Amino acid sequence: MDSAPLEQLDDADLMLRVRSQDDEAAFALLVSRHQKSLLNFFIRSGVQYDSEDLVQQTFLRLYRYRQRYVASAKFTTFLFLLARQVWIDELRRRQRRQRLAESLAAEPYEEFAAPAAPSAGVEGDLDLARALAALSEGLRQVIELAVYQDLPYAEVAEILKIPVGTVKSRMFNALAKLREMLGGKRGDTP
Repeated sequence: MDSAPLEQLDDADLMLRVRSQDDEAAFALLVSRHQKSLLNFFIRSGVQYDSEDLVQQTFLRLYRYRQRYVASAKFTTFLFLLARQVWIDELRRRQRRQRLAESLAAEPYEEFAAPAAPSAGVEGDLDLARALAALSEGLRQVIELAVYQDLPYAEVAEILKIPVGTVKSRMFNALAKLREMLGGKRGDTP
């Protein structure tokens, strides 16, 4: 396997080199061989704007899970299994963002849902930044990772070394405090 030039090796052999030797050249060759097919997969799946980002996430996941690859199945089966999971994670992120947007839009405070004047948007952004800064570190970290970094709750839990249920309750509490702070600054009464 080692005597043949990399270009002559099949995908399974390249992946085995990546798995056993952390061979960067072998991994780069796998990326160049499969990036177009992954890009087409995501485009056909309905991704309009961030298909290249999802391709990159798939290859990052491939590298992260390289030790799980077993040469008994085709390499492309393993690769597209990872790509499908990346797409499912993206759909979940979009649903969370949509639910967050809907819950914020459902607020009884009209100024919070949409600024009345164009200049109010800048002021609203400053208010939000101040409100986020006023949150405890635990609540602020959950908002940062789940909302701004678009990470799934399970990954947030892993990063913060807390249970997923705690992530969910912190998210709930953080959103409640943000609504309270932002509603109070605008002179609204609940």
